[in-house]
Amino acid sequence: MVTYNAEEWTKKALSALPRGATRSSTELIVVDNASTVLDRDDLLSWAGPDAKVTFLDENIGFGRACNLAVTQSTGRTVLLLNPDAIVDEGAVDELLAFLDENPARGIVGGRITDPQGNLDYGSCFGHQTTWSLFCFATGLSTVFARSSVFNPEGLGKWKRDSVREVGIVTGCLLLADRTLWDRLEGFDPRFFMYGEDADLCKRAWDLGFRPSVTPAAHAVHALGASSSSRVAKQILLFRGKASLIRKSHSGLMVVVESAFLQAGVCLRGLGERVTRKTGGGWLDLWKRRAEWKDGW
Repeated sequence: MVTYNAEEWTKKALSALPRGATRSSTELIVVDNASTVLDRDDLLSWAGPDAKVTFLDENIGFGRACNLAVTQSTGRTVLLLNPDAIVDEGAVDELLAFLDENPARGIVGGRITDPQGNLDYGSCFGHQTTWSLFCFATGLSTVFARSSVFNPEGLGKWKRDSVREVGIVTGCLLLADRTLWDRLEGFDPRFFMYGEDADLCKRAWDLGFRPSVTPAAHAVHALGASSSSRVAKQILLFRGKASLIRKSHSGLMVVVESAFLQAGVCLRGLGERVTRKTGGGWLDLWKRRAEWKDGW
């Protein structure tokens, strides 16, 4: 677990872990990414005397902090859990059983809901492709948000209520085979935050593994409890998406897909200007495109 502020949710997440893994031998490793308001003594108390807790003097990013945590682990699998994600009883056991059932999955995740019980469609995604970026650029992915054709990254109307292979298992709740993790060398350290899980899963797919999710493992996610603002989160998210483009392609395809990504933000920003509804933050994201369009 990589922590950054969000005291209330971090305490809840750590308290829930023991009941999430009642049939499994586990070790808890926490890396605090230079929190500004999270008290160190509190974190040590919540984690417990057997946990390995590291306090960093600077925020090195989610991916790098996860990599650091994994180097301190000894288990045959690696579980990544957000500090604002509360696992249900037996959820970790279910993930382990799901991976053991078919080791070729390599990376597995579960079903995520928000504190009000609403489904978090962002717990997993389809691959980012030229087609998905074109749909984003033209607004098709918004107009037909539940279409598997026009919003392939959103995976259509699927409610995450059945076992399924997915392009991306997000780092909110992600279990990986340790051998595969080491083979992939963990997260690409170039990704500060957001996009590192998409890149990890893509590389797993390229090796022949099939990342998947199971509804048997459930967690409640506070959705961005550690983020300072919607626009700040969006900037990090789109910087990650831009980095994926540059890492996956070269030459003309980078130009085309980058143009699609920026066009999609511009279109939604224009929509906010016309309707004068700026709650989505798209207009601000477009104005600050210099901060994300070139990736990390």
